[in-house]
Amino acid sequence: MMKDILYAPWRTEYTNKKRVGECAFCYISKHPDEDESLQVLHRDEKCFVVMNKYPYTPGHFMIIPHFHTGTLDALPQETWLHMCLLAQKGVRLLQEGYGAHGVNIGMNLGEAGGAGISEHIHLHLVPRWKKDTNFITTIGEARVYSTDFDEIYKKLLLLAKKYMK
Repeated sequence: MMKDILYAPWRTEYTNKKRVGECAFCYISKHPDEDESLQVLHRDEKCFVVMNKYPYTPGHFMIIPHFHTGTLDALPQETWLHMCLLAQKGVRLLQEGYGAHGVNIGMNLGEAGGAGISEHIHLHLVPRWKKDTNFITTIGEARVYSTDFDEIYKKLLLLAKKYMK
């Protein structure tokens, strides 16, 4: 049986991207001068908020501690509480500012738990809309986005200045 082939030229950037030689999140943490190109929405002394490069839905971002750990129990309690505060602000940003009908929040801990970058914990905030899945998602196991992700970043960056302070 032949499978259909989906053409996704934007994935070339991912497959051909030069590797930084260290944890990708630690790289972002250490390079505030690259916030725009790395699509950082917010940065403070404990965490940063960055767009997910391969999002589940447009507007999907992550809250990431500067502290490098792959286990939640190793994270300092004040950092975890700060992440939770940023999550509250992030939900407000997505619902009030961006117009999401709902938000999924979650962490994938460990490789077996589904973490793409398991060595550095991160909290996902995924905006959701009524009827945001359709037949292509269900039958084709693919998502189609009719939006420019750079424009979404610019919009969320402006909103982050209001909601994440």
